[in-house]
Amino acid sequence: MRLQTENLTLAYGNRTVVDAVSFAVEAGEMAAIVGPNGSGKSTLLRGMARLQKPVHGRVLLGETDIRALAPRTVARQLAFLPQSPEAAVDLTVRELAWRGRYPHQGILQRATRADHEAVEWAMGAADVEHLTERPLGSLSGGERQRAWIALALAQQPRVLLLDEPTSFLDIQHQVEVMHVLRRLNREGMTVVAVLHDLVVAARFADRAIAIRRGRVEFDGAPCRVFEPEALERVFAVPMTVLTDPETGLPVPLPRPDPRLCPAARPGGPPA
Repeated sequence: MRLQTENLTLAYGNRTVVDAVSFAVEAGEMAAIVGPNGSGKSTLLRGMARLQKPVHGRVLLGETDIRALAPRTVARQLAFLPQSPEAAVDLTVRELAWRGRYPHQGILQRATRADHEAVEWAMGAADVEHLTERPLGSLSGGERQRAWIALALAQQPRVLLLDEPTSFLDIQHQVEVMHVLRRLNREGMTVVAVLHDLVVAARFADRAIAIRRGRVEFDGAPCRVFEPEALERVFAVPMTVLTDPETGLPVPLPRPDPRLCPAARPGGPPA
């Protein structure tokens, strides 16, 4: 399903945080929103999820203004995972995933076969089938993040929005979470994720949308738009962009002051 912003402006009081942003994420696309802290990335994602009312402009889910849709209708088509979701740590993974079925159930409606099938599919897609009876409090950070993805998938959305899904995860769990998202995307789900790690964005997203001071600074495939000059404008730090010899994808790295780096020992490991 297509998700589009048209001149979207979002504010907190008198302070504009997202300023007349327009772009469309096509059905089946995986896009990363990148930018420095305070640039408006998370606020933009909340506006796209119908969680923040625009000052101007609109968000289209498919062909319909998202604010014209009932919250339950939106939740059946779009799932949003905040940066730090909260739930009782004694909930099991299965119990958490079942919460994703709320948009599909009436107040007194009993669980149907379709509900059971959706929850089982969600846990399998998120790779948490082996954790179903484990409480959230007993899981590692990566396992817990995949459990939350299972909750979102149980909604059976066509669009998945995630705010920094790899934050605070080690390298292994970052890769595991991004592999889950990429597999879902290849099966047809539209995925938009705020990512702070440019290397992760370059490796997994079809497209990078850079936000600076609430506006789109650049937008396109990482192999085309991740250029040192463009990244330096956004992040205000010198950048080097290497090329991964295996995939040909860019590897953006900050370029520190060499005087503050440890000296490498020629012909051997650093001292």
